[in-house]
Amino acid sequence: MNQSSVPRDATRRSPLRVAATLIAASVVAAGAAVAFAADADAASTLGASAAQSGRYFGTAIAAYKLSDSVYTTVANREFNMVTAENEMKQDATEPNQNQFNFTSGDQIATWATSNGKRLRGHTLAWYAQQPGWMQNMSGTALRSAMVNHITQVATHYKGKIYAWDVVNEAFADGGSGARRDSNLQRTGNDWIEVAFRTARAADPAAKLCYNDYNTDGQNAKSNAVYAMVQDFKSRGVPIDCVGFQSHFNSNSPVPSDYQANLQRFANLGIDVQITELDIEGSGSAQATNYSNVVKACLAVSRCAGITVWGVRDTDSWRASATPLLFDGNGNIKAAYTSTLAALNGVPPTDPPTSPPTSGPTTPPPTGGACSASVTLNQWNGGFTAAVRVTAGSAALNGWAVTVTLPSGATVTNTWNAVAGGSSGAVRFANAGYNAGVPAGGSTEFGFQGTGTGPSATPSCAAS
Repeated sequence: MNQSSVPRDATRRSPLRVAATLIAASVVAAGAAVAFAADADAASTLGASAAQSGRYFGTAIAAYKLSDSVYTTVANREFNMVTAENEMKQDATEPNQNQFNFTSGDQIATWATSNGKRLRGHTLAWYAQQPGWMQNMSGTALRSAMVNHITQVATHYKGKIYAWDVVNEAFADGGSGARRDSNLQRTGNDWIEVAFRTARAADPAAKLCYNDYNTDGQNAKSNAVYAMVQDFKSRGVPIDCVGFQSHFNSNSPVPSDYQANLQRFANLGIDVQITELDIEGSGSAQATNYSNVVKACLAVSRCAGITVWGVRDTDSWRASATPLLFDGNGNIKAAYTSTLAALNGVPPTDPPTSPPTSGPTTPPPTGGACSASVTLNQWNGGFTAAVRVTAGSAALNGWAVTVTLPSGATVTNTWNAVAGGSSGAVRFANAGYNAGVPAGGSTEFGFQGTGTGPSATPSCAAS
């Protein structure tokens, strides 16, 4: 989509329609009075406001939540782009080699198109959430399986997808700027190029994106992605966009060079997209951070749009950190008001007279070295777990968390920590870059597994 394109459901609305129809619908659906920007020309939903500048504002959708009327009411009203949260990933679409299952992905695609939303595809090739048969493959056989998977999935959704995250998270964390070691990487350094060329052949009309996290500012990882895109553009490898996941918290805040980093990628002749935005916190600090992210996107002409990773706080993979724009009941938060105001290009209005609460907050522990909590995203046969480590009254110089998995569950992948096992009581130790946690502060790591995720509270100890 070039910048002048406007989504089907995002035509500019008259002030009378904004004042009467949409505000009334919002009040009925969310169960709370909503204060919108006072500008008479301002659109009153996130998607419509973004469309005024030719952009989109989207959300990640889970198929099993489409029966939740509050969830679908908010999603349908506010967003004009949809990303399948897990339903189009490799383990969901090809659970057995060359036997494809598009049931859940098609459910999301049908909901999106029937409600006038466009669709982002996520993701065609990734080192994580591979089905078991793919995890056990290597070399030429794996390369052929990857090409077949991309071809079959992209062909199935041909004509329905605005943009694909063709390759996800292929670069390592830390300061090396190296490629992440994975079974896909070990098939040869050209695997990313092959993935993009395969996707272009299968669906020539879809935008093709590379997607990653911890690339929001200029650092070794983002520099490596930049060099790859620069190389691809110089050699005619088809790449149209780069996705910035933008998962922010107190230990990983919005970087001061966020806009400049988006701009330097756009200067390579590609679109930039904010693909998985969530910002931990609440109140004015969270509201300011959301506003700053939106303003950065609006300042970069090739920033095509923003997707938040979930509808309500309770739908988030990091739900305990209340990182989204709506609380668990679908009520707007201060961050919603600031985001809408930024999209409309006006100063934020006063918060609602009776602002919804985002639930009780948990104060930092006053004793003990540290504590840990886990948030689960479970699907049939697998799960991801986000673990939050919070320091006690003293700073941590290292930490270890023990998570007890149910019988039959196995850890298959870990990020931001080092796993000391794969089943039973699994000890996760800090990575080199997140050992230090200030008193009362927190950090996060995560892991993916097969089977049923953990339900017991993890234990935490300084190391």
